[in-house]
Amino acid sequence: MQPGERLHLIGSIPLTTSEEVFRTLARELGPHLSRMPDGETGERSRWVYFQGVMLRAHPDMEIDPTVPPYSFVQWDGKVVREIQQVRFKPGVDPGTVLFETGYDRAAAASYEVFKRLRDSGTITRGTRFQVSLPTPHSSGYLYVSGPARQTYFDVYERSLTAALANIVTSIPAQDLAIQWDVCQEVLAFEGYFKDRPADYKKQTFEMLGRLGDSVPAGVELGYHLCYGSPADEHLVQPKDAAILVEMLDGIASATKRRIDFFHIPVPRERTDEAFYAPLKGWKRPASTKLYLGLLHHADETGDKARIAVAKKFIDDFGLSAECGWGRTEPGRLPGLLTGHRVAAEAF
Repeated sequence: MQPGERLHLIGSIPLTTSEEVFRTLARELGPHLSRMPDGETGERSRWVYFQGVMLRAHPDMEIDPTVPPYSFVQWDGKVVREIQQVRFKPGVDPGTVLFETGYDRAAAASYEVFKRLRDSGTITRGTRFQVSLPTPHSSGYLYVSGPARQTYFDVYERSLTAALANIVTSIPAQDLAIQWDVCQEVLAFEGYFKDRPADYKKQTFEMLGRLGDSVPAGVELGYHLCYGSPADEHLVQPKDAAILVEMLDGIASATKRRIDFFHIPVPRERTDEAFYAPLKGWKRPASTKLYLGLLHHADETGDKARIAVAKKFIDDFGLSAECGWGRTEPGRLPGLLTGHRVAAEAF
């Protein structure tokens, strides 16, 4: 991995505005970043939570009275929150429904700030503007009831690709990186969702392949695999990286265009060889970078140990945190930035 691309940031940063995010990242980590997110500030700070708000307010949707609230539970049994799920209103033709996701408006606004700071020299020329987008499964598994979910996936994918089309029209290809956030899919592979469809693997890979192929040539394409972090820790504690490797291979096989980067998470306590061993069998596509999310807050010793073990099984990778920082305690941000800079400089 070249010095200018040693670090990758997932997307969310606990700061107030995109300008504050860009200035902070440029100052603290700029020499090690080849792409830079806008921090997913404002309504996006809780990832897809605002999509749930949008769905509950949508004129074609309603709370599904036939299902109980969905209990969103993390690995230790703690209920993060209970969610009232929605369905299409009776009589609505889903083929006519369009969801305004808001991602295109946010990207256009942040890009203007990014471009101004890049043109003034604050952001290094050649750095790409990173837009992180959720998949249809991200909101579908959380906010939509089971009977309506398969139809919803199709409607939301259509709405999402319309937003993507606006993004790639308004931002030059050479300035842009698109990252697809793959979370609920990972959880489904781990058996988290008990009502996953029988063909969930086929459905997942075909959908992720279509999303990847919808990104035009010249725009960087990446996928961030995730175990969720609503309470700043995994929803599922994986046995090892085998499912992640299976998904890396499946996504690559389903995507016709080049994938520029993948990111996978690594839990803090995983300094054991067993977690990383499946990486040895990964069929890495040509020119695809891998970022391991093994950097953790205030754990320089642990970071070094995780890097050392990972190197036994894969010889070329970049560094990252396991997930975005938007839901972490804001006071931890300086330590996260310092930890990333120290690791990149020593790598």
